[in-house]
Formats: sequence, structure tokens, C-alpha cells
Amino acid sequence: MTQRDTARRRPQPPTGWRRQAARLPILLFRAGLGPLFGKRFLLLHHTGRATGLDRMVVLEVMSYEPVDRSWTVACSFGPEADWYRNLREEPKTLIQFGNRPHAVTARFLPPDEGAEVMVGYAHRHPRTALRLCAFMGLPADGGKASFREAGRSIPFVRLEAALGQRGHTRGRA
Repeated sequence: MTQRDTARRRPQPPTGWRRQAARLPILLFRAGLGPLFGKRFLLLHHTGRATGLDRMVVLEVMSYEPVDRSWTVACSFGPEADWYRNLREEPKTLIQFGNRPHAVTARFLPPDEGAEVMVGYAHRHPRTALRLCAFMGLPADGGKASFREAGRSIPFVRLEAALGQRGHTRGRA
């Protein structure tokens, strides 16, 4: 299966009341309730390519590396998603993880790295990984090989904390 095949079957972003429901977590983060999401979700700020306005989206954390202060997220709507395209234009941005803001730089992972992220995610959350693959129209049978293949088709972004933040947070007791 090629990326072109999977791109044709990508789900469309929600509209109407489903879009409003999908945006509710943003309000929870803004109300200071980010810790309710544990280490599973983050709030990503991104700048609109055309408008220059601050935009926000809540994303599931596929992988979190506390030592490196990096978070990996998947773009389940494909590379045409606004937040993904906005980060391509301006990779330096802010995230909120829990109630803490972090300055980050987006790094777009190659397919082989994405494959390994997906395998690790599927190991930690097998049912959710199967649902994600089904949502995206990617075949997955629950086996490592199928998750690896699915991961090659998913655009993954690693959000890496700024160097100054990394050193500052590690040095704290």
C-alpha cells in the first residue's frame, strides 16, 4: 500500500457539532484542567499560515521522552491537516503538557521512525492502536508487522523542547 492509497482514504476532519465536541478538550486545557489528561494529550499552539493567528489543537501523545523533553504526535488526518501544514511553515511553537507550557521545535519523522513509534504505541495501547488504524483506513491485525507498516503511512511529528528549557527542567530538584 502506497502513501497515495492511504491518502485517498484518510478520514475527513469533523464538521458541525462533531467539530465542536472535538474542540472541547481545548477549553479544558485553557481552564487549567490539562492534568486531567495525564500524559496522554497535549495542547499544541500553531500559527495560521495565511492569517498569522494563534490556533490550538489537542493531540494524543504517541510517545513521551521525559529525559529528552520530547513528545511525538501523529497526524491522523494526514499531511493536509492545518496544524501539520502550519508547523511545516513555522516549526517553532508552544505546547501545554498538563499545566506547563513548553517551547518546542517540530521535527517531522521519516517513515521508518514513524513505524517504530507506532509499534511502541501499539505495545502500550493495543486496542487504541487498532482503532486508530481502522479510523485511518489502514490494515492492522494486531501484529507488530502490521503496526509497523501502518506507522510508515502516518505522518509523525516529534516536538522537541528548546535547549534552554531542557537544561533548566533537568536541573530542578
